[in-house]
Amino acid sequence: MTITAAADGSALGNPGPAGWAWYVNDNCWRAGGWPHGTNNQGELMAVLDLLRATAHLPGEDLRILCDSQYVINSITKWMPGWKRKGWRKADGKPVLNVELLKELDRELAGRTYTFEWVKGHAGHDLNEAADERARAAATAYQQGVAARSGPGFPGGHHPGTSGRALDAQPPSVGLPPATLDIPAAASARRPAAPAGNAAAAGGKAPGTGTNQPRATPEPLSAFDELDLFSELDTEALEAAEASQQARSIPPEALVEELERELLGPLVRGDIGRTAVLLHPDFMEIGSSGRVWTRDAMMMALEEDPGERTDIEILGADRIGSSAVLLTYRSFARSGTTLRSSLWVLDGGRWRLRFHQGTPEA
Repeated sequence: MTITAAADGSALGNPGPAGWAWYVNDNCWRAGGWPHGTNNQGELMAVLDLLRATAHLPGEDLRILCDSQYVINSITKWMPGWKRKGWRKADGKPVLNVELLKELDRELAGRTYTFEWVKGHAGHDLNEAADERARAAATAYQQGVAARSGPGFPGGHHPGTSGRALDAQPPSVGLPPATLDIPAAASARRPAAPAGNAAAAGGKAPGTGTNQPRATPEPLSAFDELDLFSELDTEALEAAEASQQARSIPPEALVEELERELLGPLVRGDIGRTAVLLHPDFMEIGSSGRVWTRDAMMMALEEDPGERTDIEILGADRIGSSAVLLTYRSFARSGTTLRSSLWVLDGGRWRLRFHQGTPEA
């Protein structure tokens, strides 16, 4: 028999009041949250709690529906390499959310599971139900009221809705992709429709865990999510600044070059480099209408740097001695977008202060 469940997370502000939830049907679901957390933490916690809630059924296959590529890739692709490197990424930096990932690694041992990606906010009944409950938990923490925790899994052990982990206050994080702009999730939320039975037939794939004795997980004392600014490489910042100061090219040409650099996936996926290029007060109003902060943009770009974007420069205009307004057209499969970027001189470096995109009619 296969247990099919959707897992989802939500963060109002990302970071901000956060929630998580997993959902099998209206009589089998659970949710919780924190006063301050990230969407990725919520996504990971939803899967972790689902594994714990079904730990009394180790022989049952588990099919997890998830709209987060970060969660799926972290567990099924990246985690073995992170473990071999002492929970560090390929660039040597500590893995974000490492305590949650370690707990997941322990809970996955001996389990047979399959992760299946589903498109979020696209009418999938189980995903919509999990999303609704995760968002409700985040909203409850935002408003300072009790959050509905749900009935849980029949026969499962549920050590409190938060179990210490939910009370943790992780450091703030943050960021976006492609031409910066990331398509925002649809704002409309459909009511959750009743989903199927707790056990539903599904494709079976072997899990990555082996039949090792299950370790009793220690309670999470705090999330180990690094503050973005602690990841900055001071030497890289100084080198970038010196390189810019040493060059005699006009600011308009330099800004155009930096904008094109920021559109490259290798740069977008490098949180240290994006931290150099984005001003501390950076803000974007995307073509979807969503407002992005610097931290939110950097995190999103690191998770999904996207593909290189082709652009056509429309103008590069000096605004006083310390600002350049760059306008251009970007090309994508969905159409063209008119964009504007305001670059400002900050401490000897040109940094992106504001970006906006508008779909072209």
